[in-house]
Amino acid sequence: MLAIVAPGQGAQTPGFLTPWLELPGLADRLAAWSEVVGLDLITYGTTAGADEIRDTAVAQPLLVAAALASAEALGVRPDLVAGHSVGEFAAAALAGTLTAEQALALVRERAQAMAKAAAVTETGMTAVLGGDEAEVLAAIERHGLTPANINGAGQIVAGGTLEQLAAFQDDAPERARLRPLAVAGAFHTVHMAPAVATLRDAALGVTPADPAVRLLSNADGQVVTSGADFLDRLVKQVSSPVRWDSCMATMAEQGVTAIIELLPGGTLTGLAKRALRGVPTVALKTPDDIDAAKELTK
Repeated sequence: MLAIVAPGQGAQTPGFLTPWLELPGLADRLAAWSEVVGLDLITYGTTAGADEIRDTAVAQPLLVAAALASAEALGVRPDLVAGHSVGEFAAAALAGTLTAEQALALVRERAQAMAKAAAVTETGMTAVLGGDEAEVLAAIERHGLTPANINGAGQIVAGGTLEQLAAFQDDAPERARLRPLAVAGAFHTVHMAPAVATLRDAALGVTPADPAVRLLSNADGQVVTSGADFLDRLVKQVSSPVRWDSCMATMAEQGVTAIIELLPGGTLTGLAKRALRGVPTVALKTPDDIDAAKELTK
């Protein structure tokens, strides 16, 4: 059983799209999607600097477009799809619940609304690596933070105000390493609540289809069979924690035997190597990875 997964914000690096533009038709596709999102995706994916593509309003459409473009170049039908945070929009398109254009149009609204919400209060996110999970979660709660991403494989991301995160840094859980993340705000926390209403309004104009393949939700890792239900989950996800640990648990329960991570791959396959030991993975970073990815389907 093949799972294809799409990474979330933070996976982007300067110039990551450059080698992909050599593939026939890919530049034209990205140019068309640039019109949908109102951004020059090719420029942002090739020559823009790290600070430019860290901007939430840029990063989210860029990541979804890159994931979908690499999926098209791969040309493989998955048995199961999932995405981390904004990657869920790419997953929804791969499952047939949204068209690529619908996914990108919604992500444009999501990204702009989340960037606006992040500007209200100085917030951020810190990755907690290792430590006892119960102790880590207790420490996060003690400092008024939210476990915004529970990623499994000993990784939890806390989100909240910069003041709360500074206090947390000084009171780190035992045997845990804390690493501040270069993100623009506390995503998947109550600080993103204003963006939920914006995305909900945008979603009213979309009629989703039921998924054609198994589609997992970040909310609880469950397989969602209703397109309307999944769209509602996408809206709520903006201010709700990402349970990637639950998604990986469901992959194990469903009998996943191979995982391909779409462009810019690496983060989710890294987690899978620790949490789903023995399941072969390939991360799409350059077109040279396509052949190895296709080998997993044989």
